[in-house]
Amino acid sequence: MAKYIVEQSGPLKGEVHISGAKNAVLPLMAAALLSDDECVIDAVPHLRDVSLMKEILSSLGSEISEIGENALSIKTEDIKSTELNKDLVSKMRASILVMGPLLARKGRVRIPLPGGCAIGARPIELHLKGFEILGAVISKSENNDYVEAVAGGQGLIGDQIYLDFPSVGATENIMMAAVLAEGTTYIENAAEEPEIVDLANFLNKMGAKIKGAGTDTIRIEGVKKLHGAKHTVIPDRIEAGTFMLAAAITRGAVHICNVEPDHLKPIIAKLRECGVRIEAGDEDITVRGDLGPHIATDIKTLPYPGFPTDIQSPFMAYLTTVEGTSTVIETVFENRFMHVSQLGKMGASIETAGNRAVIKGNANLRGCNVIATDLRAGAAMVLAGLVAEGSTEISDIYHIERGYEKFIEKFAQLGAIITKLDD
Repeated sequence: MAKYIVEQSGPLKGEVHISGAKNAVLPLMAAALLSDDECVIDAVPHLRDVSLMKEILSSLGSEISEIGENALSIKTEDIKSTELNKDLVSKMRASILVMGPLLARKGRVRIPLPGGCAIGARPIELHLKGFEILGAVISKSENNDYVEAVAGGQGLIGDQIYLDFPSVGATENIMMAAVLAEGTTYIENAAEEPEIVDLANFLNKMGAKIKGAGTDTIRIEGVKKLHGAKHTVIPDRIEAGTFMLAAAITRGAVHICNVEPDHLKPIIAKLRECGVRIEAGDEDITVRGDLGPHIATDIKTLPYPGFPTDIQSPFMAYLTTVEGTSTVIETVFENRFMHVSQLGKMGASIETAGNRAVIKGNANLRGCNVIATDLRAGAAMVLAGLVAEGSTEISDIYHIERGYEKFIEKFAQLGAIITKLDD
């Protein structure tokens, strides 16, 4: 298995360009299934998850080609299958996002229960509940490894849907199913993440009629047909947050380009509480971790616009290096403290009880062999490795490469010493 070797690197300095958002591009690619015209998506990051989604779409009948460095052309004149490949789906949870488009366009979909990061149960019941309210009949195989949704003879019918939790995936999936439904659909207690807004903007370019994306109530007026469109993916706010923390933990100074500062407000606020100086422009941020003492703070993860769960583990790595004791409360995923044991191997003092972690600062971190237990935990290990004495060997790095484009190259630009050892 491939590994990263991370050396103690000193303060990171320089400029880094943020890629298109992983969590935005995957639903955008799925949405291209809704039209038989060509869709062009720009600022597509080169990631393992993007490659998997390309394979999934191709298996359904999409013709996909690369245009230049970071653009994809997706055209699906005819959907050849409404059943997804189990091997592909098992590798990525976001594969479930094709359910809504297939149900809308073909009236049926059969999908194995998906995989992805092991950070919690992340049940798909909210997705299925939404499809049911729109008129689909849901059935599961005897051993519960497949789920099937079939629209009635009249197709999908718009209705009022209340989500018990503002799930991003469920909001996206239901929104994509509803764009071709007859009548009007309301999604209440909808997720408000920027990725939801990005998807709605793309669908509206395709001819959908969606209002309210980015609020807790989304209105979708069904249309008969969608056409092709061109769209640029929003910058990745989690990648941006990771590099902000890299500057902070190494006490460096980093200029981060191609960001939406409004998407980063909770991360900016918490870093400022810790003593980090941040200057935000229209599309860039400068992070100064070299200007004074760093002190503890408390964090509680929440759905957007609250503090993002995806940045919790990298932020915890940083909190091991500040003065004082910090508390982190995780409210989104029940299994998102798996990185704690790995940070403990490196000398961090972290106590957990349920969804609460208490982090003692000023840890003397030491390099050792650790595991990337999931995507963001992997990023946390890298950040800790940058300031730990000696070398840190990180295994299971395929998790990291699912979500960060040109990871080593970007860190190297800032002076980090990270080497990849291939199998």
